[in-house]
Amino acid sequence: MSLIIAGERSGVGKTTITFALLSYLKSQGKSVQSFKVGPDYIDPMFHTSITGLPCRNLDPILTSEDYVRSSFYHHSSKADISIIEGVMGLYDGVPNKDYFAFGSTAHIAKLLQIPVILVVDCSKLSTSISAIISGYVNLDRDVKIVGVILNKVGSEKHLSLLKEGVKITKIPIMGVWFRENNITLPSRHLGLIPTHEISTHQEIFEQLATLAHHNFNWDLLTPYLQEKSLVNNYNNSYFISSKKSGLKVSIAYDKAFNFYYQDNLDILTNLGIELIFFSPLKDEKIPDDIDGIYLGGGYPEVFAQELADNKPMKQSIKQAINKGIFTYAECGGMMYLSDKIIDFDGKPWEMVGVLPNTAIMDKKLTLGYREAKILLDNNIIKKDRVLKGHEFHRAKNSSIPDSPLLEIKDYYTQQIVSYQGWKINNVYASYLHLHFANYLDFIHNLLISNQKIFIY
Repeated sequence: MSLIIAGERSGVGKTTITFALLSYLKSQGKSVQSFKVGPDYIDPMFHTSITGLPCRNLDPILTSEDYVRSSFYHHSSKADISIIEGVMGLYDGVPNKDYFAFGSTAHIAKLLQIPVILVVDCSKLSTSISAIISGYVNLDRDVKIVGVILNKVGSEKHLSLLKEGVKITKIPIMGVWFRENNITLPSRHLGLIPTHEISTHQEIFEQLATLAHHNFNWDLLTPYLQEKSLVNNYNNSYFISSKKSGLKVSIAYDKAFNFYYQDNLDILTNLGIELIFFSPLKDEKIPDDIDGIYLGGGYPEVFAQELADNKPMKQSIKQAINKGIFTYAECGGMMYLSDKIIDFDGKPWEMVGVLPNTAIMDKKLTLGYREAKILLDNNIIKKDRVLKGHEFHRAKNSSIPDSPLLEIKDYYTQQIVSYQGWKINNVYASYLHLHFANYLDFIHNLLISNQKIFIY
């Protein structure tokens, strides 16, 4: 069976509760496929660490409703249970002509017809909880809220008042979580610190599993986890593997660079590309005999000194780029290719130096879905094509490129927010994060037409 863990707003604790549920189910020997609504990278890392199966993002804005449906059914068919963690509040999305909260957790619940358990922050509530629950239940009756979890409950007396409020709604209480000060997941400026950097994360998961055993009402919850979902027909073309293309792409992957959608890596693999992982922090050079470099996002600013000190790696990447090797860099990867990164303390650190730019860390968070129009003729994506992507960073560039690669608009307002991105030699770099599912046919056609598409 499948369940969605949703919040009535951001910050109510749905992520910790999702981790606890996943940890408990895994401790019981269940095969659990997890999903995360939206474009997030960090929460899925925790999901994957808990379940042992790659978490999948469900984002109809970055991809499509068809892809979301297909991805869910394809990956769910391989596990006993599927758990989806929502994004922000249940109905927080982008209004459009089809749905007032497109891309929201509620949208996914309706699209996949999956029941929802609503997490409510009770720290400043008592019987008024009835109004909140009633509002969420009745706003859209096609969103099936089957229970609530009361989080941050202060005491038994507090709980008794909350129960009186919930009783009016006739919605079952699936769990009660009192304020827990002994379990904390460390965070920094872009959210939780990834599991790669936390040596104690397995101990935390064990603690969460124990809490889940005591804090969930398993008599009410278990029936939703025992029924086997029927796997609907879906578009399997997204997941068909091609014969080996002979191409090899090196992927930067370590503590500094780990913001990758698992789907993106799978799509490249399914297209017959061999992926070879390397560490810009620890390795001295990029892998030999490769046809392309993929530098994803992450935290290069946190590890700027280590990246700067690894001069052999920087030189290796620079030499490869100067020889014309295809290089695709998103956000943190783009910052790494710049001349310098200036960290939050104002200290400059020399990076690879193939982009005439300094990435300057800033307190302001740049966040949101984007539409990006290609402004330059190039061999990868035609000029004037519009890409859908996402920005999530606290860095700004020292200058606008003389010939920017992209015109960036806010997805919702359609207002231009920036001109950015570089196309230098065979480098394509910007702050924009892309999900490759939207460009599957395009990449596939390029590979068919030219087996050495990454070298021009």
